[in-house]
Amino acid sequence: MATTTFPRQLIVTVDGSTNIANVTRAIRMLRGVTDIKSAPRKPCLYDPETGEYLNDKTMKAIEDVRSGKDKGTTYESFEEFKKAMLAL
Repeated sequence: MATTTFPRQLIVTVDGSTNIANVTRAIRMLRGVTDIKSAPRKPCLYDPETGEYLNDKTMKAIEDVRSGKDKGTTYESFEEFKKAMLAL
């Protein structure tokens, strides 16, 4: 009786400075690898002070303002801004 095996996926994440072609070539050499696909790069912003990237919700807000979907919030003065922030 033959057993059926289903393909399994392994997701590999590499930093932006890595040469993807070299990593792909090395993975192809592994036994059992049938397919390799690269995911499209999502835009992201890096905060050098914390060493972290902005989360998806923040990136969506930035993209919405850039594309004109969201006009954002503007204030007439710093005092108006301060009052709004203290009300949060």
